Amino acid sequence: MKIDGTVRGLSDAAERARTLEEHGYDAAWAGEVNQDPFLPLAVAAGATGRITLGTSIAVALARSPMTLAHTADDLQRHSRGRFVLGLGSQVKAHVVRRFSMPWGRPAAQMREYVLALRSIWSAWHDGTPLDFQGDYYRHTLMPPDFVPPPHDFGPPRVLLAGVGDLMTRVAGEVADGLLCHGYTTARWIRERTLPALREGRARAGASLDDFEVLGTPFLVTGTDKEIETTLPALRGRIAFYASTPAYRGVFALHGWDGASEELTALSKAGRWQDMAGLITDEMVDAFAIVAPADELPTRVAERFGGLLTRLSFTPPPSLDREAAMDLVARLRACAPAEPRADHAAPQPTASPVIPSHLTEPHRECL
Repeated sequence: MKIDGTVRGLSDAAERARTLEEHGYDAAWAGEVNQDPFLPLAVAAGATGRITLGTSIAVALARSPMTLAHTADDLQRHSRGRFVLGLGSQVKAHVVRRFSMPWGRPAAQMREYVLALRSIWSAWHDGTPLDFQGDYYRHTLMPPDFVPPPHDFGPPRVLLAGVGDLMTRVAGEVADGLLCHGYTTARWIRERTLPALREGRARAGASLDDFEVLGTPFLVTGTDKEIETTLPALRGRIAFYASTPAYRGVFALHGWDGASEELTALSKAGRWQDMAGLITDEMVDAFAIVAPADELPTRVAERFGGLLTRLSFTPPPSLDREAAMDLVARLRACAPAEPRADHAAPQPTASPVIPSHLTEPHRECL
């Protein structure tokens, strides 16, 4: 299993990416929350020579396929073929009210978006006449002066973020991999994600061979104090995601429909401080692995072995350089890399007991 890290700030992107490469990580990802996801990767590309650099995620529906095609092609050239374009649709409120962009049928729009990107890149790299005409995007003009300078690295791989069946099938059909949301469980991946991916791959006449499945699960580890600080904030994060109607299916699969509806009501009432209290130990155990660092690789293998090809992980601050490198190496070695054909995975024989002193609310965030 490949192990990935993250870069965030533009000012320290070079140092952070260089550290990840030195520690044996396979990739560094930058997200789009309160910053641009591409600029840190441009800096990171100049400071590294081996690791993959990708967006996890960039909001596709906030951008034109043409502008994003240029940005991705530039980063592919600058990184010498190490860039991966990870895309997500976001939800309607953000696309319409934050980005002021139109909203239609997101799965169908994302499918067309990726096909538009591939059509544009084909025009640049293969000389194919640009004539993409879809329901959401049309690209039919490409004068020679606007074609980027050629390079030998080809178009970047495209990964799509998905939770529900529709978007996951689209990822399987038109993308090179899936970015699993942090708000997911091994059961959801096994019973819903991988079957939907196989349906999508079948539409494309392909299999899951060489198809990336990146997981970003909640991994809580470190000293007792670090776990004590992190766990209550984790409950708040799970509660926040569970309150989102678009993600309600994950809770429903586990039989927690009522809690999901109650969380939605609390969020609409602005009672954010009351939401974490609805997240039980059983829910925490389904979404997170809470374990000391020496037990973490085995626990990850038990839960995600055979389901994921790569895993995003940040060691706790208490681990020094050598200990962090050792943990990354053990995580990589402990879990199989390829999703199994029957999409089954071994499960822990018993749920871990979370110490009661680690369940009290805490104001600090992850």
